[in-house]
Amino acid sequence: MNIFSRKKDTPIFTPERLQARVSTVLGPGIHWIGDLHGTGGVRIEGTMQGDIVIKGLVVIGETGKLICPELKAETVVVAGTVQGNITCQKLEIRSTGRVWGDVVAVNFSSEDGAFLRGQMRMEEQIEIQLEEERPFDEFEMPVVQPEMQEELIPEPTLPEAPQTNVEDEPQQPAAEQQVSEAKIPEKPKLKSPWDN
Repeated sequence: MNIFSRKKDTPIFTPERLQARVSTVLGPGIHWIGDLHGTGGVRIEGTMQGDIVIKGLVVIGETGKLICPELKAETVVVAGTVQGNITCQKLEIRSTGRVWGDVVAVNFSSEDGAFLRGQMRMEEQIEIQLEEERPFDEFEMPVVQPEMQEELIPEPTLPEAPQTNVEDEPQQPAAEQQVSEAKIPEKPKLKSPWDN
């Protein structure tokens, strides 16, 4: 029996392809202030400030910076910087990842060099609950009534010109009232070297 002829089993851990699950990218030059809610995959390479509740994948890239009170997602991969609490089913902190905040997760993994400052709590199961989604038609837009519009936008008023009596002004001679045309001096003509 040869020890080296034994075939290796399939690997236990098969990394999932994250690119296939990311549907939205916040690029490196983008600064976003606001909340992000929904389903799907999000990759953040820029700067974002606000809450994130995603039923799916959230990737903070190496150039990504996230400041949020609460980050909730099914899977979170941190290769950049996160300041805020993370609640997820699976958290992975890469070697360049930095997290400041408390973490609640079902699964946790980190690479050498990863940084986490905060409390870590493991749970058996975590459900990410999204707020009830309302159709776009149900959002109410403020309507300005015509009566209110007049009150909101005052008509511009022009200052009144002071009134003068024509009789009080001294009469100027007609010759002074005429405007003389300005005479433009003529430019000297240059001789061409080809003219003889």
